[in-house]
Amino acid sequence: MTTRELREKISSGDLVLGTQIVSTSPRWPQVIGGCGLDFVFIDTEHIPIDRDALSWMCQTYAAMGLPPIVRIPSPDPYTATMVLDGGAAGIIAPYIETVDQVKALRGAVKLRPIKGQRLLQMLDGSASVEPELAAYQNAGVAQRVLIINIESVPAMAALDELLKVPDVDAVLIGPHDLSCSLGIPEQYDRPKFLAACETIFRKARAAGVGAGIHFSEGPEQHHRFMSMGANLIIHSADITLFQKYLRMDLEAIRQAPSGQS
Repeated sequence: MTTRELREKISSGDLVLGTQIVSTSPRWPQVIGGCGLDFVFIDTEHIPIDRDALSWMCQTYAAMGLPPIVRIPSPDPYTATMVLDGGAAGIIAPYIETVDQVKALRGAVKLRPIKGQRLLQMLDGSASVEPELAAYQNAGVAQRVLIINIESVPAMAALDELLKVPDVDAVLIGPHDLSCSLGIPEQYDRPKFLAACETIFRKARAAGVGAGIHFSEGPEQHHRFMSMGANLIIHSADITLFQKYLRMDLEAIRQAPSGQS
């Protein structure tokens, strides 16, 4: 899948599936390639991946038809451009709460390479854009994905305005941070948390924006989120799945039938 195809599927409401990749091993893309993913999620907010390794990962997965979406450490437009220059197909910006944050990221991701005063004028609508530049930027819009993390009560309160910023492709719930902001840490079955998720999904889809969540539980929980309107699912992570299935197998081995141990 190309980045353009991924972006079109997200915005149209089609289901797209990814997982978080933690391992920087050069053997890992070969393992991941046949799993049926639509994209990969690489997190540099919580995972220490240096710039060279990140660029290698992005370019390798992109060449395999798995667009790499990278979460940057903070909602910083300069970091966003750096990651895109390294080969990322798109950006996830963490802990977004204000329209100004989204506008700045839109400038970095969608209106590049313009910066400085001219970009600020473009973002507030006070600058005219030459036809050639407009065509160049419009082509770039389709080639790069911009996703914003909704992870707090203030973000939910501002969501209607955040969704009005052009060129946002999707919102992504960070369930851990959102549950903490709601005052119910890691209580993902609580009606208060589920109602918040449904509100975020519903508002995003009504605005023609993709709606997603990164969650590590089983398919049943994802089905519940999908029934609420989610169409962008990031399921678990390579390291989490390895731990889960290794633990299960070791427990099964230890429970050998009587007389075989």
